Amino acid sequence: MAMRRILMTTIFLVGCSAAIAAPAQDAILPASVIFATSTGYWEDDGNAPDIERAPSAAENVSAPQGKRHGYYKLFAVRQPDRTSKVYLQQIAQTETGPAIASNIELQEISDLKPYVTDIRPENSSGISKQPGLFATIYLKTDPAAEPDGWTVLIDELGDITIEKATN
Repeated sequence: MAMRRILMTTIFLVGCSAAIAAPAQDAILPASVIFATSTGYWEDDGNAPDIERAPSAAENVSAPQGKRHGYYKLFAVRQPDRTSKVYLQQIAQTETGPAIASNIELQEISDLKPYVTDIRPENSSGISKQPGLFATIYLKTDPAAEPDGWTVLIDELGDITIEKATN
């Protein structure tokens, strides 16, 4: 009985020390991604360009021919100077799970060299079944200023409109 206890204690202590010494798991999302939202809906017959300002072939993930659908992801990436770049992705729903169909930088926003303070979808009820996207990016061009809202709108045809929000 004493021998069994010693063996069990040894196994327990070896397991605990291995868990403590194990390296931390890689981060799923880089620390530089400061805000992200998934919203909207898109679909096509597989032959349409992913989004109007399509990325280079190196950035594009090939998808099987046929009808495709998915949602949009809008996110801000913090730069070393504390400003942000803003990106839009089309995420395709595939049989094996979500896959990036396209990825572009929203140059109109990134050119402002903004301090992004928030990104919000039109509503929080999840991905809509109507084609398009509507989201608001809150940003400052001066760190001491109050944030302004900028809307990102993608219509049912995939045309992107980016403009300062009006109330």
